[in-house]
Amino acid sequence: MPGITAVLLAAGESTRMGQLKALLPWQGKTLLQHQVDMLIEAGCREVVVVLGHRALELVTQVRGEQAWSVINPDYAQGKTTSIKLGLRSLRSGADGVLLLAVDQPRTVHIVRRLLGEHQRTGALITSPVYQGHGGHPFIFNTRLLPELLAIEEATQGIRAVMERHKTEVHQVPFDTPLVRLDVNTPADYQEAQRLWALAM
Repeated sequence: MPGITAVLLAAGESTRMGQLKALLPWQGKTLLQHQVDMLIEAGCREVVVVLGHRALELVTQVRGEQAWSVINPDYAQGKTTSIKLGLRSLRSGADGVLLLAVDQPRTVHIVRRLLGEHQRTGALITSPVYQGHGGHPFIFNTRLLPELLAIEEATQGIRAVMERHKTEVHQVPFDTPLVRLDVNTPADYQEAQRLWALAM
């Protein structure tokens, strides 16, 4: 049955955090485990996890029949290399792809609503919005795969695709800042935990 496959990016070096973000504690699990489990519970048919830095430590965190990992040897060349490897690793039959980074923790409710809106509207691109500001994840119709596979760091990667199709983006409004969480530093991590506690 067609559905949405998620590509979860977890290849980076976590330089600003000072420790591997994928292994940070989150809701009784590691952040990587939380993200994989959340995406599947929300309704993604499969999750492709793209690993890179210290990949062998993270492989064991990716478990279950609906999730698997691929290792990007070129991760140091930029996020676009991980995105493209994830997209090339999609199994046949998906009618959409959700892109999310491991350091962008989300709730099942947020992702489930985005998946529902994307499938209900048949949109080319679906994204969340909070108080006029865009968030993550993005969901793309697979018709955009050729464009997505052509992205480059020098031309702003995914942003260039979003800009070309800005009139075709279905923006889904949310009343929670959780759609904009991005955990890059220890301060971000503390703030994310605070906001999460308020929202739960």
